[in-house]
Amino acid sequence: MGPGRESATIERVADRAGVSSKTVSRVINNERSVRAETRTRVLEAIKQLDYQPNLNARGLAGDRSFLVGLFYDKPGDYLSEFQTGAVQRCREAGLHLMVEPLEVASADIARDVSALIRQLRLEGVILVPPLSDHALVRDTLAAAAIPAVHIAPLHAPADSPSVDTDDRAAARKLTAQLIGHGHRRIAFMLGRPDHRATEQRYRGFADVMHAHGLAIDPRLVQTGNFEFTDGLECARRLLETPPRPTAIFASNDDMAAAAVSVGRQMGLALPQQLSIVGFDDAPVATMIWPQLSTVRQPVRAIARIAADLIIQHRPHQHGWPRPVPRPRLDLELVLRGSIAPPAAAL
Repeated sequence: MGPGRESATIERVADRAGVSSKTVSRVINNERSVRAETRTRVLEAIKQLDYQPNLNARGLAGDRSFLVGLFYDKPGDYLSEFQTGAVQRCREAGLHLMVEPLEVASADIARDVSALIRQLRLEGVILVPPLSDHALVRDTLAAAAIPAVHIAPLHAPADSPSVDTDDRAAARKLTAQLIGHGHRRIAFMLGRPDHRATEQRYRGFADVMHAHGLAIDPRLVQTGNFEFTDGLECARRLLETPPRPTAIFASNDDMAAAAVSVGRQMGLALPQQLSIVGFDDAPVATMIWPQLSTVRQPVRAIARIAADLIIQHRPHQHGWPRPVPRPRLDLELVLRGSIAPPAAAL
């Protein structure tokens, strides 16, 4: 640790910025009562002096913990990307992110949430699916007066913010790509039934199929639970259903990768005999061949918005602003080499 960091104090920052120590404290705590010009001057002094506020001292002095919770059920690429965005936003505001796993199927989940509340004094919590729809988690946080932001919930709570994406519109665009290439018999791989994305992505697919007068064979709609392993069995069921589909829309990239694996095991030429698309633009989308056409989610942006909602909700504030914030982000279609017009069997 350099000498500048050791000697930097809130008093030195105040002196450098030409303000009081109390004003510096207000800037550090992200209070809105500081003028923009003063805030800029204080932040510049903090940067010049490499001042690092002591989290514990700040919490004791202001009855705040400066901790934001991120509760999740299962790790994965989405969580890793989401955590990166949330950490960045929290650090910018001088807060810390506490990432905590919770088993959504556990009978003790309410007790586990209560224990975390007692231990961490969280200023707010971000809930990712499927926890964003878990009634016990929601009610336990509400009883403790801890604000929560729900990511892509099936049913947005009336009194808490949610952040989601327009998955249905994106699924429409991707389905239209398959139909535009000449596909008519298209299979669909569903995700977990407790995720809003599963429903929205299937609805977007069904919208376009119906708009083009194309029947959806119920045998060609199977569940893969967003998992590669489950996706293997799901894809095999689909590809063993006669007449075989010429395309598969997997509602995430892990299941799409599983469909690519099964297709190759069955000796199919990809994408000539089987086109496959996914969703999310996870790293696996460009690690397989052909690379997947998919939908890119702005996961870090979603996380930053969710963290910012917590940051802007001042401690001890009564309720959220009205109307309750419900930002929705657009998704980006990413076309690669996994779609081709259907060809006769080779």
